[in-house]
Amino acid sequence: MQGRIVFATGNAGKIKEIRMIMEDTGLEVVSMKDAGIKADIEENGKTYEENALIKARAVAAFTKDIVMADDSGLEIDYLNKEPGIYSARYMGHDTPYAIKNQKILDKLRDVPEEKRTARFVCAMALVLPDGTTRTTQATMEGRIGYEIKGENGFGYDPIFYLPELGKSSAEISPEQKNRISHRGKALRMMKDKIKEMCKDEA
Repeated sequence: MQGRIVFATGNAGKIKEIRMIMEDTGLEVVSMKDAGIKADIEENGKTYEENALIKARAVAAFTKDIVMADDSGLEIDYLNKEPGIYSARYMGHDTPYAIKNQKILDKLRDVPEEKRTARFVCAMALVLPDGTTRTTQATMEGRIGYEIKGENGFGYDPIFYLPELGKSSAEISPEQKNRISHRGKALRMMKDKIKEMCKDEA
């Protein structure tokens, strides 16, 4: 498959992850900024999938390239699955994640380990130039740790503890994270859909 994917994000860490997974598709992955697209997108959906589609369709209005977008969030069971779809906006868009992460740790200060269950959720949306859409969704289960640990990730990764690895999501390598993360899983599912669509066209 030839061409490129404009991914509806300005997050350099996210683009790096996506390029690693999509590199064998023959499709170049660029950010909105790389593509020169500025879109003021209001994510007013009620689900991750709705928000991902809102973002993808908004960017698709500016380009003839394939567009992809994701919406992801952290669901903490003890906090009634907050911050959920509001994860990026939690405590305000411009609040540094170090402050957001510390706030969550403070809220869970005396909560025992068995009640610290949480998951990352990611919905991925694809919009083709002809308006065709596809979506996928995946999760990564874990717990909220007791401290901010690790330098590899971004967002809530430093407080998201993976019991089976004994590390936070920010302490594992990018390659390892791509294999097990919510975004990695949703993206590989989408990659399979793209390959199927290419077969149908052939």
